[in-house]
Amino acid sequence: MEIAETKCLSGYGKPPWIFKGSALYQLHLVKAETARAFIPKEFRLVEAFGYTLGGFFLANYEESPAGAFDELVVIAGIVWNPPMSCAWAARVLVSSDDACGHGRKEVGLPSQVAKFSKRIAVIPLQQRSKSNHFLNMIGLSTAHSDSMDVQVTEINGPSAINICNINLATVVPGLKLDKRMGPAIKMSLPSFSGRTKHNPNLLKYSCNIECRVRSVQPAKVSRLFPASKHDTEESLGHHKCKSGDAINGELLDYGQSLSISVMLSKPILALQFSCLKMQVEAPIAVSHCSKSSCRTSLGVS
Repeated sequence: MEIAETKCLSGYGKPPWIFKGSALYQLHLVKAETARAFIPKEFRLVEAFGYTLGGFFLANYEESPAGAFDELVVIAGIVWNPPMSCAWAARVLVSSDDACGHGRKEVGLPSQVAKFSKRIAVIPLQQRSKSNHFLNMIGLSTAHSDSMDVQVTEINGPSAINICNINLATVVPGLKLDKRMGPAIKMSLPSFSGRTKHNPNLLKYSCNIECRVRSVQPAKVSRLFPASKHDTEESLGHHKCKSGDAINGELLDYGQSLSISVMLSKPILALQFSCLKMQVEAPIAVSHCSKSSCRTSLGVS
């Protein structure tokens, strides 16, 4: 695979671009047939038994080249790029026009503007989960537990589509906050992008992250359906995920339908990133990627 640097013309300034805030990174088992709808034909999924690893990255940036904003990255799955694998974003929803334009034109992301409505409610002591009870037993007590609902609504001109509701069971610790944030780590999240109407090139970019990380209870993702349906990937699949589908009177395009399907898939791991500093490098153009060099299955290169 040959790569070449792309020129960056952005109000963001010169790369690397720095983002600071917090995030939830949640991995899901996503049906391979769902993920393949987003993946360019020259790539092959990292998959096993009909599933790949997808999920979402929900972030709140307090500082960035576009100022403060929220972001939801729906990750369709993992594709093979020897000697490592890379994520592929199915949809990126941001609460900033500037971030949307930058993502589309310079990073080749399928970005859309969205509204993030947040509501916090205190959970009574008697309703705390068994996991929080266990933390209390081992001395990691908390002041109280909060539940946050994040309603994500995609905005497209005059129309607005409610994509999903994300319920975060967040623990609000007492005075020992620094000990409950988890260890400090550094990691790199390589990703492919591009092949969109705003940027037809196939791109590769890297997010270098410094943060405090800990495992948390997976967020619950839901979608408002009629009473006879259930909020699962399978129930949404009954709609055939065709352009023009309507759920509760809302018209969905093909990408929206499949992105919701990814969000409603089975979660397997959730990581909370605190004190997040993310450095995004300038994307590079991938000039060639043959099927043979991009083919694998889980655990097989």
